[in-house]
Amino acid sequence: MRLHNLRPRHGSRHRVKRLGCGESSGHGKTSGKGHKGQKARSGGSIRLGFEGGQMPLIRRLPKRGFNNAAFHKHYAIVNLDDLNAFKAGTVVNEQLLRESNLVRGHFAGIKILGGGELKHGLTVEADKVSASARGKIEKAGGSIALRDERTSQATASHDDGELAPQKAPAAAKRRSTAKAAARAKPPKKKTPRKS
Repeated sequence: MRLHNLRPRHGSRHRVKRLGCGESSGHGKTSGKGHKGQKARSGGSIRLGFEGGQMPLIRRLPKRGFNNAAFHKHYAIVNLDDLNAFKAGTVVNEQLLRESNLVRGHFAGIKILGGGELKHGLTVEADKVSASARGKIEKAGGSIALRDERTSQATASHDDGELAPQKAPAAAKRRSTAKAAARAKPPKKKTPRKS
């Protein structure tokens, strides 16, 4: 077989449909558009779901119940194959992944999936890690730092045990002063209505 012998597979290419070339062409006169009407005009197309002015089905059907789609969190997916581009011992975080164009756009967090094999050890910072990805990272001598764990530890370290008892009496004091003020107000006198 030579380059000049190459031909497309039989049946893969079709004759061009020639429109408006006379009635003998098979697609002459109305060019396959029928007679008149909106769909026969140039640029005359009907949008999806349009039913000729009739109330469309999507508006006729009742809509009830709760839809969780509005609260769905979108995670940027990164496979282990993609992490092989980084050198051994690198700390792979969101900033590094954005700089290397492995993740783009807006997302709730990063999820590492176990697609492929990791060749060397890396420290991976992500929000979610699949079980297979965790096993492969640890097998390659790397480690995983979940973002949720770091943030919860940071908030726990900032909360001091001494501050809690100080806040409680202040709140109780406010409540007691509000009650005392309410008691001190004289009751309103009822005035008779003039008819």
